[in-house]
Amino acid sequence: MATSVLLLRHAQSVWNAQGRWQGWADPPLSPAGEQAALAAAGHDALDTIEATTSSDLQRAARTAELLAGARPWPAVRRYRGLRERGAGRWTGLTRPEIEARWPGALGPPLAAIADGEPAAAVTARAVATLHRIAAEWPGRRVLAVTHAALIRLVEEHAGAEPAPVPLLSGRWVDVDGGRLRLGDRIEALASAPTPAATEALAPAPKAPATQP
Repeated sequence: MATSVLLLRHAQSVWNAQGRWQGWADPPLSPAGEQAALAAAGHDALDTIEATTSSDLQRAARTAELLAGARPWPAVRRYRGLRERGAGRWTGLTRPEIEARWPGALGPPLAAIADGEPAAAVTARAVATLHRIAAEWPGRRVLAVTHAALIRLVEEHAGAEPAPVPLLSGRWVDVDGGRLRLGDRIEALASAPTPAATEALAPAPKAPATQP
């Protein structure tokens, strides 16, 4: 039986609000992001969730905690493999700053971030983590709060065209044996603030619950 995983982008962070690329940097949620996550906790898309996981970065982990706090779910389990793409020398920069230093680099397909994590490496760790989640919760429905670039890369790996992933939106993915099958897109779980810039596919203090 397949395990169904809802890959959900985190709520707004303070760097989202400032339009800064985050990557592996670890800014917290903004006050507006905290409010949006709390509002999203009541969305009916979450009614069938049985377990909660997240990236080890605090913007994702805190979003998961806020969602789980309103539901009778087990404690959030964190996975490093769900974190954002490393943004290298773009970390902390805005789109105009990146364009000024690396003209044209922000155009599709964003394959080469200066000293950043290769897209193929993100896909490999994301897929491996999805299979690990499926092995730990076989046949269950699991929330995985993660990041925009990781969701886009998983979708592309499974055969979909890459598309924007707004805050607090995502997609169901069925993990069945060695295969991934894409399910429905979940859009705008709450009236979340629109990010000021597209987040990079971007070490945070490790929490005791973090999985490799």
